[in-house]
Formats: sequence, C-alpha cells, structure tokens
Amino acid sequence: MSRIYKVGRLHGRLVKNPVEHVQTRCASDYRAIVLAPEQTLSIINALHAVLHRTLVLTCAATALRSSEILALRWADIRWLDQRIRVSKRWAEGKDGKTKTEASDGYVPLHPILASHLHAWHRETPYGADENFVFPSLRSEGKVPLSPCPFVADHLRKAARDSGIVIQDGQRFGLHNLRHSLSNWLVNKAKVEPKTVQGMLRHSRIQTMLDLYTQQDNDEARAAQGQFLRALGMGSQLIQ
Repeated sequence: MSRIYKVGRLHGRLVKNPVEHVQTRCASDYRAIVLAPEQTLSIINALHAVLHRTLVLTCAATALRSSEILALRWADIRWLDQRIRVSKRWAEGKDGKTKTEASDGYVPLHPILASHLHAWHRETPYGADENFVFPSLRSEGKVPLSPCPFVADHLRKAARDSGIVIQDGQRFGLHNLRHSLSNWLVNKAKVEPKTVQGMLRHSRIQTMLDLYTQQDNDEARAAQGQFLRALGMGSQLIQ
C-alpha cells in the first residue's frame, strides 16, 4: 500500500502518504520440503512417462522456475555451448518476461543432463527448434505441459510413493527442486555461494542464502563437535 501511495504522490494524486509511518510484521511458517539427491532420483524413477522424468531431472539439475522451464524451446538448448538460454517465462498462456532482469541469462548444461535431453529430443514428436521442450501432448505441442495437473496427478504421487511425507494441504511442486538443489550445493557439496547464486540467477546473494538454503543438521552437529573438541572435551564427562 505504501508503494501505491508513493506512486500516487509522484503523479500528483495525493498530498501525503497516509501509511508512511505504519510498520507491519510479516511472518510465515512456510518451510519448503527439501529433497536429498537420492530422494529426487526415487521420484524420477517413480514417474512413468519419459517426458515427466526428463522434466523433473532438468528442473532438479538446473533450478529453473517452473514458468521458465515450461517456456523452453529446443532452440534454447545450446548443445555446443553446454548451456541453456533462459529469456522468458510461460505465464497466463503466453510468453512473458523473466521474473527479474537477473533471471534473464543462462544455466549450465552438463553432458549428463544433455544426454537425457538428447534422448528425449529423439523421442518427442515435437523436436523442431521452435517447439516446446516439454510440450502438452494432449494439445499437440501447441502449448507446454500444464504444471498444476502434472504436479497434482504425477509429481506429488511419485513423491509419496517414494516415501516423501507431504501433509494434506502442504505445498510441494517443481519449486521444491529449486530449493533442494540450492540447499545441497551450499550445505553438502560446499560449492561457493556465488556460484550457486549464478545458477539460481539471483541479483543478491543474500536472497539465495535466506530463501533457498536451510540449516543442515548434520553440518550443525559436526560444527558443534568441532567446538567441543576444541574445548578439549573429547568423549569424557565433566567431573
């Protein structure tokens, strides 16, 4: 609201901003379900269609947003450059601009991922440069796969079949794969946060660290052990 009033003042519609000094707190109890690589693999193996398996693998390995991955055409797969061009997103049934300026760029294409995309490229009936990489087969490739039915009918079921606990009403979808990759790269693989920031295409590294990584209990426990050993405690009890 403050922003709206500011714009109103800028255009001479208002004399002052009535909410300028209003302070609010916004707290959320949302905590994304973060998957380990073996859990992601189990979900992929539980999916029956090659289209679905390749979609989830690509999303898991690139951290693309669902709107970005659905907007991909085969021309965006730069095989020789070993990277994927991200220049738009699919929203409200049409192409649109990426979420932010920083989102417009490239993500890496490792040979392993490229081999799976090549296999799908050979199988899909819509393999021309202008065709969607992940098309709606029901719509004869004219639009990309619809994310909501896919998540509801396939992804959530595959996750539950793989032992992932998803409470009724709890959010779980392709975006969890983005959280999972970021969390694993930073906490487990010890990849430089700046590199992970580039993969997620965030303008600020703090956004990636605050929103897309969670405290790693194993790492926290190991760090606590390091401190205790530094105290000279070892395994002996305090006398």
